[in-house]
Amino acid sequence: MESIETMAEQLKLLGDRTRLTMLALLQRREWCVCEFVEVFDISQPGVSQHIRKMRAGGLVREERRGQWVYYSLNIADKPHIQALLQALPDPNELLRAMGKTKLEAVCGPNSGSCC
Repeated sequence: MESIETMAEQLKLLGDRTRLTMLALLQRREWCVCEFVEVFDISQPGVSQHIRKMRAGGLVREERRGQWVYYSLNIADKPHIQALLQALPDPNELLRAMGKTKLEAVCGPNSGSCC
């Protein structure tokens, strides 16, 4: 079990709407930075800062595949984070609320675009 200090730091990370939404979206599948840029309409460096903080907090992991880096949840040992994410709206509902309608991957070797 994680210490109360670690749990508090992880929960502080989720006090930011963008990071909380990113984690909610990561429940469905892995995402690339360029996809988050498109969904949140913020710069790539801005998205990267959010991801960096969540990686440092142990909430996400990255996997490099060629020139692409994909991010996924790293919460199997964090029941406090799992419980919080279960209370959030469905990722598709979040996307619709943001005016986005698709949830398909746009990155990868066959897409011709990405980071």
